[in-house]
Amino acid sequence: MIEAQHLTKLYGPTRAVDDLSFKVVPGRVTGFLGPNGAGKSTTMRVIMGLDAATTGQVTINGTPYIRHTHPMREVGALLDARAFHTGRTAFNHLLCLAQSNRIPHARVDEVLALVGLESVAKRRAGGFSMGMGQRLGIAAALLGDPGVLLFDEPVNGLDPEGILWVRNLLKSLAAEGRTVFVSSHLMSEMALTADHLIVIGKGRLIADATVTDFVSQSTGAHVRVRALQPDDLARVLVAEGAKVERVDDGALRVTGLDCRHVGALAARHGLELHELVLHQPTLEAAYMEATQDATEYRAAAPAS
Repeated sequence: MIEAQHLTKLYGPTRAVDDLSFKVVPGRVTGFLGPNGAGKSTTMRVIMGLDAATTGQVTINGTPYIRHTHPMREVGALLDARAFHTGRTAFNHLLCLAQSNRIPHARVDEVLALVGLESVAKRRAGGFSMGMGQRLGIAAALLGDPGVLLFDEPVNGLDPEGILWVRNLLKSLAAEGRTVFVSSHLMSEMALTADHLIVIGKGRLIADATVTDFVSQSTGAHVRVRALQPDDLARVLVAEGAKVERVDDGALRVTGLDCRHVGALAARHGLELHELVLHQPTLEAAYMEATQDATEYRAAAPAS
């Protein structure tokens, strides 16, 4: 488990992370989202002991990263896909990491096969494409067979097959009971991969919720219902605290109640329903709404 407690990181007058607290628990993929400059990379660097917190702390399984005797056996991370000596082969890069943490040499061959690089194991990593570099970085993260894993933009540079592979890998790691924390700007991919979300903006926590709850809390979420007696149904729903709007085609647009509640109320009052559908915005739409006040860098609108 990863636990941040009142984490603050200052760079001179800049408050990159501001009193941030959250937990990343085992058994699920937790997505880490936020606009550029939100503090995601800084937070991950502090977790990995690459930067020191100004105040607060972050622990991995109850202990700061720098205090773990063999850290690669506790936590694996991909924060920079090009973090390798360009003159070393893929095999030797991983072998050096393995020796530093007393990891058996055989594990190097295992992870190279796992990420699909066994055929280029003897090639110098400096000649790798961006996608191959990503795979080598993932292999390094998995080398110690750790229970906690962090990935920063793990699908950058990968082709569709590679993206699908990473998605399935993250899910399988979480299914094994590991803690999986992944940062990404690809909302469509997070919608398919993540179970839970930590969303930050300007260094502060915006949301800590399941993907389903995060999306359903967006103002775009609503229930569309069509009834034989729409006026009667509308009165029942309003009395229950819902907001009801009449749509041009005669259906009702209901916010504040879910499908199950709307259907139960209609049945209780003997109202015949002809349509009952939950409409939810995409994760991207919900994210844009949640972070609209926390985006520091906005491009100008295109000229019409």
